[in-house]
Amino acid sequence: MAKMRSDAILRAIVFAVAILLAGPGNSRAAQQDQNKGKKEVPATSSRNSADPVVNAKPDPIAATTDPAYQIGAEDVLDISVWKEPDVSRVVPVRPDGRISLPLINDVQASGLSPQQLGKTVAEKLRKYLNDPQVTVIVTAINSQRIFVVGEVLRAGAFPLIPGMTVLQALSSAGGFTTYADVKKVHVVRQRDGKMVQLPFNYRDVLKGDNPDQNIKLEPGDTIVVP
Repeated sequence: MAKMRSDAILRAIVFAVAILLAGPGNSRAAQQDQNKGKKEVPATSSRNSADPVVNAKPDPIAATTDPAYQIGAEDVLDISVWKEPDVSRVVPVRPDGRISLPLINDVQASGLSPQQLGKTVAEKLRKYLNDPQVTVIVTAINSQRIFVVGEVLRAGAFPLIPGMTVLQALSSAGGFTTYADVKKVHVVRQRDGKMVQLPFNYRDVLKGDNPDQNIKLEPGDTIVVP
């Protein structure tokens, strides 16, 4: 009887050990089988590379290299005179279109390109310096703006993107309110010292009847939506 009990206990111990030894292997095998049954899912980017990029502001670097760019009021200029740090300055263009620099005082900047202004400053500095080398960099473009007022969703000032039309500016302003008289929109522009009104009939332009009314905007233009 004692021998039978010992044999039974021994068999139980051997069985338990066998289960413990076989368990991890079976678990790994089962996990591998499950992994084989799964398909790999490629990672996807949360950002769509095809999304359009909208420039909120004109590029100041492009402005300094573009010979057609004209400096305007409220632009900020970096006037650098080579080897003359006491004369070099970062200055804003005043509302009267002029800037102030050491030695030469006020200089007309508005209406000139950065290259033209650089030559003007260099010429004035020749009275005090030997062959001054002047570089003008537009660090902030604040003059190239248009305005949309009246019955639009977002009235205010907007950066003037090159080639921007009336229709594009109205889109930037969020479109019309329900009370807008879209047939009597007009652009107020300063021309030869006088304010002129340029008509824009939104419905006609959309239908293609008066495409010439969808003019390219100029700095300082104001679109009025009654």
